[in-house]
Amino acid sequence: MRALCWTGVNEVAVRDVPDPGILNRQDAVVEVTASSVCGSDLHLLDGYVPTVMAGDVLGHEFVGKIVEVGPDVRERRVGERVTVCSIIG
Repeated sequence: MRALCWTGVNEVAVRDVPDPGILNRQDAVVEVTASSVCGSDLHLLDGYVPTVMAGDVLGHEFVGKIVEVGPDVRERRVGERVTVCSIIG
């Protein structure tokens, strides 16, 4: 899949990255249909967060469609449209 990746201080690039998958029983995979940046992304972009590494995918507020859920997910179903806010992402 294509994603916006941090490549260095004040530098980003669209790159091919591995498709996401279920890692934990309560995970869901969401196909992103629209995304935007917010003020907290600026901390990542300008290198203020020391744990950000080159290649990290940016974007934590988005809307999309659920394409896969883990076995312990009870409230969401494949095909549902969802909004994901920053505190969950």
